[in-house]
Amino acid sequence: MLSYFQAIVIGLIQGVTELFPISSLGHSVLIPAWLGWDKIVGAQSASESFYLAFVVALHVATALALLWYFRADWVRIVRGFLRTLRTRKLETPDERLAWLLIVATIPAGLTGLALEHALRTLFAKPLSAAIFLTLNGVVLFAGESVRRRASVRALVADHPVSESDAEVGRRLDTLDFKEAGVVGVAQIGALFAGISRSGITMVAGLVRGLDHEDAARFSFLLATPIILAAGVYKLPDLTGPLGNGIRGQVLAGSVAAGFAAYAAVRFLMRFFETRNLMPFAIYCLVAGGISIIRFA
Repeated sequence: MLSYFQAIVIGLIQGVTELFPISSLGHSVLIPAWLGWDKIVGAQSASESFYLAFVVALHVATALALLWYFRADWVRIVRGFLRTLRTRKLETPDERLAWLLIVATIPAGLTGLALEHALRTLFAKPLSAAIFLTLNGVVLFAGESVRRRASVRALVADHPVSESDAEVGRRLDTLDFKEAGVVGVAQIGALFAGISRSGITMVAGLVRGLDHEDAARFSFLLATPIILAAGVYKLPDLTGPLGNGIRGQVLAGSVAAGFAAYAAVRFLMRFFETRNLMPFAIYCLVAGGISIIRFA
């Protein structure tokens, strides 16, 4: 059904691609198809799928890796949130960021509860994933193009800027709640296999004037509760028939995903200090295009 080798390979890929803006769900569909793992391919779009239950467990491991990497940020954010409950005011960047994350989490959270399972089973097919992966590349290209427009530079100039020397951008805590809501709505796109959660939320942040480092930080902070909550909600599936025969593989894959995700977020936070989304856009267009040809 699912070997330990397959579990570890998919876990490593998921841990990296969940954070790289190239879609973990898309790769969890495409990689088994490319490698000829037919039993996994057949399980991807089943209404009751052991493979989707397995992928959910990998998501929990990824979220825990994110939580650990940003642990200092989350301590400040939680403390800020608790202060706002006592004072009824937003006085510090951490307090404001806490509520920005709450507002941005609501759209994807509600939509995920209603449609996540249906969308995954409907679009968890190699050709669909290849098409959406190509579209993801277009979105990344478009985001970089819009970020360079005069209107976005003017938006940056109207707000306090971040302290980054490599790129001028507005501070993360200057986003208003409407803008945070737009970023949250953008995150809904990640329900389609091939559309990257981190990529589409980074683009939403970039077009509102954030620099690449802060756009990535907000994207990863925003992803953590969504991924963790969705995983914990679905994890009980593994205690039933869907988990039979794969619980050991789930553990092996989850460990691999957790370590890969931690390495990925460390790399990306340094990468986006000086670089942009263009390499990932090119990869998505090339990999998606080749996959469309292969699975059409």
